[in-house]
Amino acid sequence: MKKHHFLVLSLPAQGHINPTLQLAKNLARAGARATFVTTVYGLKQMKNLPTQDGLFYSSFSDGYDDDTWINSNKHNDYFNDLKKNGRKNLTNQIRKFSDEGHHVTFLVYTILLPWVAVVARELHVPSAFLVIQCGTAFAIYHHLFNSTNGVYNSASDITVTPSYPIEFPELPSFSCNDIPTIVLPNSPHSSIMIPIMREHIQNLENDPNSFVLVNSFDALEEKSMRIIDKMRIFSVGPLVPSAFSDGNDPKDKSFGCELFDKSGKNYHQWLDSKLESSVVYVSFGSLAVLNREQKEEILRGLLESERPFLWVMRKGEEKGKNKNFEYDDVVNKNLGLIVPWCSQMEVLFHKSIGCFVTHCGWNSTLESMVSGVPIVGCPQFSDQTTNAKMVEEVWGIGLRAKEVEGIVKREELKRCLEILMGNGEKGEEIRRNVKTWSELAVEAVKTGGSSHDNLKKFIGGL
Repeated sequence: MKKHHFLVLSLPAQGHINPTLQLAKNLARAGARATFVTTVYGLKQMKNLPTQDGLFYSSFSDGYDDDTWINSNKHNDYFNDLKKNGRKNLTNQIRKFSDEGHHVTFLVYTILLPWVAVVARELHVPSAFLVIQCGTAFAIYHHLFNSTNGVYNSASDITVTPSYPIEFPELPSFSCNDIPTIVLPNSPHSSIMIPIMREHIQNLENDPNSFVLVNSFDALEEKSMRIIDKMRIFSVGPLVPSAFSDGNDPKDKSFGCELFDKSGKNYHQWLDSKLESSVVYVSFGSLAVLNREQKEEILRGLLESERPFLWVMRKGEEKGKNKNFEYDDVVNKNLGLIVPWCSQMEVLFHKSIGCFVTHCGWNSTLESMVSGVPIVGCPQFSDQTTNAKMVEEVWGIGLRAKEVEGIVKREELKRCLEILMGNGEKGEEIRRNVKTWSELAVEAVKTGGSSHDNLKKFIGGL
């Protein structure tokens, strides 16, 4: 079989890096040469890069080789410069690989890098869009941006409001509260993301050599995948470390690249001291920032539920004028543990974890599903709203917490925790569902499973 060299590209955001790097590891494990590529600044920030036969690392300059753009709030300017500088520097990088005898045969790119498809087409190299959100979110993007009848299919349509509900066969109706917020006209991200998503769909429509890889698995989103029947789509997930999925590499226990420092506190020992399925794990990912009122409501809800909890609260996460919100009374009374970062897969697989209060980012949703842990979904933005709807209404693996003026109140959190961790019939049903999906997810990535075979078929067909 032809020895392929894949460039797998991602911007340096934790939620983007994790599945992208895991795909690179899987490609290398399948016998290809896989080079994980990000920006110069991003690669410098990455800690504990995994080593593996066939896996390599490289970077390209986006014109911001320090962190100046991160603090500038001029995101539109950055993405314009990224496109201009990235196209030129990535092209030079690919030519350099060829000069060194490592000819690039395929490019894989993620959601914020649609211009990579143009580079691939100009160099006559096939490419794939790696969807790091759920397949249902991608189906919604295709519905909105396809060239035939999409709402946003021309550059002048950024302010058009889609008609609701959005209806798909065999799926529930999607209201404006259920679709990814990044494509809502009133979203603060729409001026960036609507053009980006339009470019993605147009690139895929116009390039017969293009593919779509989805971080999902056939049994989970078969109905959503059928909606987009004209594209070459392969579900290749869940993209989680091998030790927690296919078991082929027991040493692969983490995604292998952290942008945040882990806690100095021994949360493993703390978890070991708790009863089975008794702990509430709380984490809102690497980007979401909760305001003080929301944190207060979550804390009071956790305390009043009288269940031990492990809460990941990033350093510098506080938002608002008052940044002196203290949790010492909680820690001192051993009611809960607050840490700045942790190894999420290891935590979710710990026997003491009984529930996950999450923003419903797709990585966290999949990781919770694979671990067999039910979810309390508190979506903040982007595809999290879509994920939370699917979690509750389609897969039945958790609850979407109801908000009052944008805040999940303590009473609502307590209600959800009581259902998911109590002895009621609804909670038992949800726990059965998540156990079933956990088994199906692991089955998909093992030898002979749908995602394993899809990846094999994808590589073999190139």
